[in-house]
Amino acid sequence: MFAFSGCSPAPIQPLRTPLEIQAIQSKSFDANKKVTFNAVMSVLQDLGYIVGSASLETGFITAESPLKQEESSRAGFDKFVWGITVHNKTLVTVSIEELTAKTTKVRLNFLVKTAVTSPSPNARDDIQVTDPKAYEIAFDKIGEAIFVRTAQK
Repeated sequence: MFAFSGCSPAPIQPLRTPLEIQAIQSKSFDANKKVTFNAVMSVLQDLGYIVGSASLETGFITAESPLKQEESSRAGFDKFVWGITVHNKTLVTVSIEELTAKTTKVRLNFLVKTAVTSPSPNARDDIQVTDPKAYEIAFDKIGEAIFVRTAQK
């Protein structure tokens, strides 16, 4: 099935321990919980995510990107010849923890969900994002949003 899906193998990521993954997914900010929560919500929406649930009290947010159809030339060939279509979306969970009155810790967890539709039963592949660069970019955007919110006061 993989050979016909139109996907090229993802680069092999080094295996990471749960503690290493947590370190990649977490960052502390010098802002209170409400400012941080609102900044994270704003960034997710700016990036096109659809927020599924959000609670300031618990500091928990879930969101997902819109479903995207793969559009490579290989994907076009597979759709025409085999009737196979590959769709991807990214899910994110966010946990915002108040460390002190003026410091919060944000933990993001990105998961890429891939669905292959074909004449035969659907195949799925869910992959946790462990690339540090993806989290660095998200944390930079959150930091910028926090800066804007705190500078306005």
